[in-house]
Amino acid sequence: MDNKFYITTPIYYVNDKPHIGHAYSSIVADVLARWRFGQGEDVVFSMGVDENAQKTVDAAAKRGEEIRAYTDRMAEIWQSTWEKLGLSYTDFIRTTEERHAAVVVDFWRRLEAAGDLYKEKYEGWYCRGHEAFLNEDELTPDGLCPEHKTKPDWVSEENYYFALSKYQQPLLDFYAAHEDFVAPANRFNEVKSFVERGLEDVSFSREKKAWGIPVPDDPEQVIYVWADALVNYITVVGGIEGWEQHPADIHVVGKDILRFHAVIWPAMLMSAGLPLPGQALASGFFTIDGVKISKTIGNVIDPLDLTARYGNDALRYFLLREIPFGEDGDFSEAKMRDRYNADLANGLGNFAARVLALAEKEESVAELSDPAFQLEMDRMRQLAFLRTKEFKFNEALAAIWAAISFGDRYMNNEAVWAIQDGEDRRENLGNLIALLGAVAEVLLPYLPDSSRKISAAIRREDGATRASRIEPLFPRVTA
Repeated sequence: MDNKFYITTPIYYVNDKPHIGHAYSSIVADVLARWRFGQGEDVVFSMGVDENAQKTVDAAAKRGEEIRAYTDRMAEIWQSTWEKLGLSYTDFIRTTEERHAAVVVDFWRRLEAAGDLYKEKYEGWYCRGHEAFLNEDELTPDGLCPEHKTKPDWVSEENYYFALSKYQQPLLDFYAAHEDFVAPANRFNEVKSFVERGLEDVSFSREKKAWGIPVPDDPEQVIYVWADALVNYITVVGGIEGWEQHPADIHVVGKDILRFHAVIWPAMLMSAGLPLPGQALASGFFTIDGVKISKTIGNVIDPLDLTARYGNDALRYFLLREIPFGEDGDFSEAKMRDRYNADLANGLGNFAARVLALAEKEESVAELSDPAFQLEMDRMRQLAFLRTKEFKFNEALAAIWAAISFGDRYMNNEAVWAIQDGEDRRENLGNLIALLGAVAEVLLPYLPDSSRKISAAIRREDGATRASRIEPLFPRVTA
């Protein structure tokens, strides 16, 4: 039985540092990777950076750096950010690596052999922000890209094209047979409507560029970003053979690149005669205090600035609890601070501290004995499992916090700290320790640091359960 699970994040452009929107998609993928690992699966979790893009060349030139030195420096920033956030990736790929270039060339020749590449002159509006051509009707009335608010370049050059239009019906047939290929469902409806309106062939190369992977047998052309970048998912598993054995189960992407992953990428794989991925999960856009993230207005938030104040688990909790996956979300540090104090400091942190401090005073605590606790633990485990499976991370966390509230009410109603009878106190604490241990277990994919600290404080020795107090998990934060 194949118990491998392969999940990917987007590979991000290196024209700037990671911001909170990048962190959100990456944390979602990390939760799913940890969750599947916890079920005994062999997890491959890939992240990386896309360096073979015009915007990389522009960014290096703007900073007055040689492009190779620039990409090396930026790749290090991205990788170290994910490490500092504690993400559990197994592979960090750079599209400038030799292993990737070899796979891209191999893949290109497959498209060529299928008769799906041809050379033709093209004229159109090219948006450097998207790394894509835009139609006239996609521009604003004053001729700007609606997302980047910049004027696209008018480009006239000879390129290689991929016969995407050939795969309109095969894609629609695939969608009909795989009703959960894109999540959430409303995003899938947008994808299907886009394909039903008709597909145009897409440019897969640029001419006379000094940066990028050359087109095989035509060094005057370099392979265009999507024909290069998307293939990274194949490179990570060792090339064509690795992908044939196990294609990606889940691609986590932002909704702005969903069409590339749900339309162009599966068409490319069909052309190459390769299996298609299992799902594409599309996260929404971020605003900061109601304003879209923009380097121009300076509201880009570095996730490491937040974790320096609140910790990694607090950032994970806020993003996953506050924003239903797939919907657009707004980040506000004031809202994060409120959730931190209410749910983490006063919620999980306070509950864990109270239970462990009382249990530490006992030589050991009794085994679980109250059926109501068992029912609550079963309910929590079942709901957390189902909601995680459905990518309803906010609801999974709500189920866990309901169990924490159950434990708090029990503690207060029974006034456990005041019980004089030793056996009664050990029995009550045994129920609470069992619940706290179950909370830590279910929280592991979501708040890994806190989960491990709680689990380490509860130990089984010589057939008895003992506990130790811990440092505050979430010290209160004031403005």
